[in-house]
Amino acid sequence: MNIKGRVAIKFPAKSMDQKWQRIWEERGLNQIKDPNSKPKWYELTMYPYPSGDLHIGHWYAMAPADAHARFRRMQGYNVLHPMGFDAFGLPAENAAIRKGVHPKNWTMDNINRMRSQLKSMGAIYDWDREVICCLPDYYKWNQWMFLQMFKNGLAYRTKAPVVWCPSCQTVLANEQVLNGVCERCETPVTHRDLAQWFLKITQYAEELLDFSGLVHWPARIITMQQNWIGKSQGVDISFDLSHLDLAESEIKTFTTRIDTIFGVTFMVLAPEHPLVLKLTKPEQRPMVEEYLAQSRMQTEIERMSTNREKTGVFLGTYAENHVNRRKIPIYTADYVLTTYGTGAVMGVPGHDQRDHDFAVKFELPIIPVISPPYSEGREENITYTGEGIMINSERFNDLKSQDAKEAIALFIEENGWGERTISYRIRDWLISRQRYWGTPIPIIYCDTCGPQPVPEMDLPVLLPPDADFQPGGEQSPLATNKEFLQVACPICNGKAKRETDTMDTFIDSSWYMYRFTSPHYKEGPFHTERMNDWMPVDQYTGGAEHAVMHLLYARFFTKVLRDLSLVSFDEPFLRLFNQGTIIASGAKMSKSKGNVIAPDTYVDQLGADVVRTYLMFLGPWEQGGDWTDTGINGVSRWMNRLWTLFHTDVKQFPLNANETKTRRKLHKTIEKVHKDMDSFKFNTAIASLMEMTNELSRAKEKKAVSQSLWQECVEKVLLMLAPIAPHITEELWEVNGQAYSIHTQCFPQWDPSMTKEEGITLVIQINGKVRDKIESRSGISLDTAMELALSSEKIKPLINDHQIKKTIFVPDKLLNFVI
Repeated sequence: MNIKGRVAIKFPAKSMDQKWQRIWEERGLNQIKDPNSKPKWYELTMYPYPSGDLHIGHWYAMAPADAHARFRRMQGYNVLHPMGFDAFGLPAENAAIRKGVHPKNWTMDNINRMRSQLKSMGAIYDWDREVICCLPDYYKWNQWMFLQMFKNGLAYRTKAPVVWCPSCQTVLANEQVLNGVCERCETPVTHRDLAQWFLKITQYAEELLDFSGLVHWPARIITMQQNWIGKSQGVDISFDLSHLDLAESEIKTFTTRIDTIFGVTFMVLAPEHPLVLKLTKPEQRPMVEEYLAQSRMQTEIERMSTNREKTGVFLGTYAENHVNRRKIPIYTADYVLTTYGTGAVMGVPGHDQRDHDFAVKFELPIIPVISPPYSEGREENITYTGEGIMINSERFNDLKSQDAKEAIALFIEENGWGERTISYRIRDWLISRQRYWGTPIPIIYCDTCGPQPVPEMDLPVLLPPDADFQPGGEQSPLATNKEFLQVACPICNGKAKRETDTMDTFIDSSWYMYRFTSPHYKEGPFHTERMNDWMPVDQYTGGAEHAVMHLLYARFFTKVLRDLSLVSFDEPFLRLFNQGTIIASGAKMSKSKGNVIAPDTYVDQLGADVVRTYLMFLGPWEQGGDWTDTGINGVSRWMNRLWTLFHTDVKQFPLNANETKTRRKLHKTIEKVHKDMDSFKFNTAIASLMEMTNELSRAKEKKAVSQSLWQECVEKVLLMLAPIAPHITEELWEVNGQAYSIHTQCFPQWDPSMTKEEGITLVIQINGKVRDKIESRSGISLDTAMELALSSEKIKPLINDHQIKKTIFVPDKLLNFVI
């Protein structure tokens, strides 16, 4: 397939790419040497899911990351920039089911295909360090780490209401639900009660809010994690149930607004709350059960919507508010969730809009207890959410509400009705998946001995290759495989059964950065000395969509490993940079939208360097950009000019020439490209290199450069371009008589004396007559020149209200206003 309207390449791009990729591999250019005299730099980009073929969106994430890693190598670092495949999970299994093939076969075939495509990019990946998470030599250590957490009380199993995807037939973590639908298949989720495995990430909630160990992370990612963890200071307060003669004598709730406790007129329990049916009167039970069934069909997003009419059912029972002995009715309503707080909410309709709407709907009392600090606000039956003066609050009346929070909290603590505490929005990480294609959870259930960890010597617990991988509803398909299921108890040797759930695929990516440091190590998840040589990751790049899943889980894993004395640091990724999204046909590139563009045709016809350079030239990397064939033509034309220009015979130039302008331009370009490459501003770095080649074209045409400076310019431009376009620069380096390899050279340095801005005198004219002279720096734009001129005390009165019909601007010399 020919690319429509493409600019033909004037150099042998395809054969040149193949030639140098073969030479680099044969000579081991990209093989990483564990530690050496150079300072280390670990640059990692998020590894891909082997979904089939790479598309341009993958290249957009990987090619600029590779260029930055290459730049660091040319700065003198010993660089580790590895690649692997996030190979477990639902997409592979679902695709395998659709295609009637085994998930492992489908996955490994895709990996082989994607590996060859990645190699065509010419990246500096050391393929001897490849990590594939679905292979036993990797997932054995998933199981080992799970066992360490289990033995230390960080992994546990309990029955809990969980989010269920009816299409994928498995449990999802809350983070995997986007706008009420499964992030993988976009099916609306429901809820079920199942026994599941959790990791105790909540134990690290406070630590995960400490970002002081990070060198540079985007502020928005930190904010997203802070919001997800959701720290709140408030009071755990109980409401009395002792009059109901139940085993439970109280309902506990958490509130950040204890100053409103005297305004509570009802309580609401989430439909999933374990007390709902216990507190339901027999005559109310049919209505309550019907409501519970309906609520399970709603997503959390739908239930939390502020625009949705409030619904609920009275349970027929009452709780008592300790502070004023008021009897308050108890309801169940789906706008309360068990995933937030305790799943029980005290209804304060005078000071919370959701509670107010509920109270109006069910004709419940509305008692204001905080009045605004202005008299006209002291009205009945209004919803006021701010601070103010306490009213209708007995002994606390007339206090400022801020002061009342402390006084009421102390009063409650003194009476044993509650205590000040800190609550977190985050919940423990649910890792159970009722699917085949994942890491088996290494637990054995014995009727006599109870749940037992698989002995470490028996790891890995292998996925049976002959298992039926069709989803089985609430049970994993592994439950139907007797050979896998039936096992001897490691304690009593009696009959027992294996756990049949598999692990969330985010387990794999929570520690893969460690495995890259010693991927073939067999005695542990990583070689401690090699890990210490490389970790933590100096620069991580990838999509912002992983802010509250992968990135949070990876931080949690590192803190657990630290507490297990396996690592000595707190954070896995010191720096983080999020690239934007590549757009095609007006939408994010994806298979589901049918707008995927494969790189193969472009690489075949234009060469990898044109594709790499165009992706980096689209715009700021963090903003993303639109892929167009007309846009890539501009880069093709530049590469053609570069190829021709750098084949120039140096002997055509004089031995000496007036070359200050060219030399100054070279050093300014080196400074600009260095700073831009350092900060991921690839588009402006390329623009500077384009300007430099324009200057060289001018100098060539006018013979305004010496032989020695021409050679210096060629060498340094190639060195600057080498991280971006590795193949053509290697070829032109050889053509210009330099020894192999350009990629073992240092990035050029600039002379500060050559990059200083020169002062100029800008002549200001009005209708051709000189009216002022302004001192400025060289290279200012027309806009800056006009700003300087129009602020001049000599020019302002002469322009006054006259219309400027035309401006004539000679850069660094003259600005003439025609009025």
